[in-house]
This record gives sequence, structure tokens and C-alpha cells, in this order.
Amino acid sequence: MNRIRTKTAAIVLLLAGTTLVHAQGAGIEWDTLNNEVEELYRQGKYDRAVVVAQKALEVAKQNVGPDHPDVALSLNNLALLYVEQGDYAKAEPLYKRSLAIKEKSLGPDHPAVAGSLNNLALLYATQGDYAKAEPLYNRSLAIREKALGPDHPDVAGSLNNLATLYDTQGDYAKAEPLYKRSLAIREKALGPDHPDVAQSLNNLAELYCTQGDYAKAEPLYNRSLAIWEKALGPDHPDVAQSLNNLALLYYTQGDYAKAEPLFKRALAIVEKALGPDHPDVANSLNNLAALYKTQGKYDEAEPLYKRSLAIWEKAMGPDHPDVATSLENMAGLYRDTKRDKEALELVKRADRIRAIKR
Repeated sequence: MNRIRTKTAAIVLLLAGTTLVHAQGAGIEWDTLNNEVEELYRQGKYDRAVVVAQKALEVAKQNVGPDHPDVALSLNNLALLYVEQGDYAKAEPLYKRSLAIKEKSLGPDHPAVAGSLNNLALLYATQGDYAKAEPLYNRSLAIREKALGPDHPDVAGSLNNLATLYDTQGDYAKAEPLYKRSLAIREKALGPDHPDVAQSLNNLAELYCTQGDYAKAEPLYNRSLAIWEKALGPDHPDVAQSLNNLALLYYTQGDYAKAEPLFKRALAIVEKALGPDHPDVANSLNNLAALYKTQGKYDEAEPLYKRSLAIWEKAMGPDHPDVATSLENMAGLYRDTKRDKEALELVKRADRIRAIKR
């Protein structure tokens, strides 16, 4: 995969601001640790965040016992961080235990249970195990519709995720009406200029892009971008995401003159907002490099690919799937520039990573 377009699924990140009640909960130290985990997560410092999340989990166990909803919350957060690192084997049992605690302590039809089902489904979808993901997404959706009503924003989140699952499998006929219903709920419940509306517009645009219907996709991407700029400011990382996707639309159509400044602006935003070593910076570098490679500007593309690879290796570890993608992209550049031996070594390393993650 040479380019990365961001299709957003609604992840339930239960950090400081959770809706769970914990007046008799895990305590001030636990809240402080959760705040630190959230900040490290947003900065892309996943290794450090894991350490702090592990400590938060231990504090919760000590203060409220192993079967309290706050322990479930800590398990969820630690699992989410492992998912970001590509360590799915560590994440799965944590998500399952978190789900079991919530089902026992809150009941099987509680909205917090729906959140856990959503995250476990997203883990399976990320691994391509759609048969496991689909029933979990459907159960999460059913719980939310029953508990919150059919027009609640959390229902829209579930519809969005189920649509993304079908979209990824190429079942566009199932995905489109779900994306549209999610969008309609969000517009009605949150207003036409809410960031979640921008998310729905982005994903519907991506659906049309995948089908080659660029005329439908472009105005949706533009509206999504306008909402994010207005709601969050011109230098927010979500604005960079939108710029990236609009740039990819133009790139796919061969309109490199329109794509390049958007890719560059997206890169500048994430570097400033998230720091030079954040995975989103690697994504932007990868896409700009792909643009230059397609144009035959190999001298400009190569250092961007190398920097992208270095960031992913540092942030995610040497065996993350994004590292494999980066290696494959650089191998393509080496093949184009007649460096077949170097390309082969990169492909072999990428294949080893893919084998590890199977």
C-alpha cells in the first residue's frame, strides 16, 4: 500500500472524562495517571504511555479490586495502546477482560458494554478478521439503539464503524446507507458544523473515492475540511487529516499541482501540533514521498521515505505493519532507480514483519 488515506472509525477511548461513575472509584492518583496516559497518547508517545497505563491499572486493582468498572477502563486503555503499537496479541485478552467486567458489573445492555464491544470489533477489523468483528459491531449498535434511542450520536458512531467494516470489504451497497444514516443523525443531533459531521462526510467521501466517483467525493471532502477548520482551527491535526485525504483525491486523478501544496500543509500542521516524531508525521512524509516518486522526483522522495521509516520504527517498534508498508514503499523507489539488490532486502524484511503479525 503506497498511500495512506485516513478513514476514521469511532474508537472508544475511555480516559479521564469517562462517563463511568467513580465517586467511590480508583482515586486521585488513578485519575492523574489517566490524564498522563491521554496526553502521551495524543503525542504519539506510545511506549511511555504503556508504562503509565500499566501503573494506572495496578492502582485501580489495589484501590477497588479486580472486578470494578474502573479496572475495566484501565484495561481498555492499555489494550488501545497495544493496538496502536500493532501488538494485537497483547490487546485482545485485555479488551475481552474489560468487556467481561463491564457485563458483570453493569449488565449486558449497558452503553459501556457497547463501547467495549466496539473496540474489540475494531481490533478484529484491523487484523482483517471481519467475521469476528461484524457480530460485535451489530451487538454494540443494538445496545446503543435500545439504551439511547435510534437518533443518539453514539448510535451514529456504531453505524459509522459498521459501514467502515463493509466499506473495507468492498461491500459498498451495505456501507453507503449506513454512512448516510450516521451523517443524518449527527447533523440533526449535533448540528451541521460539528467535527463528528466532518468525520461522516470524510468517510462517505472515501467510499465514493474508492469507487472512482471523484465528482461526488470532492465536495464532501471540501465540506469536511471547512468544518474542521472552523470548529478546531486551521492548525489542528484533524485538519491535516482532511487535507491529506483531499490531496490523495487529486493525486489519484493525476492532478499533482493541486495535491502537493495540500500534502505539504498537512505535514507542516502535524509537525507543529504533534512534534517531529509522531506517527502522523510519518504518514504525511510517506504520502508526499509517494507523490514525488510518481513524478520521478526520486531525490526528493527518498529522504522523505527514510524519515518516515525512522519515525515508525521509533514510535511503533521494528515489527509494526506500518514499518512493513514503509519498507515496501522504499523498495518500490529502489526498483525504479535500478537498485534491485537493496529493494530485495527491504522486501524480505517487510515479509518477515508480515509473517510475524499473521
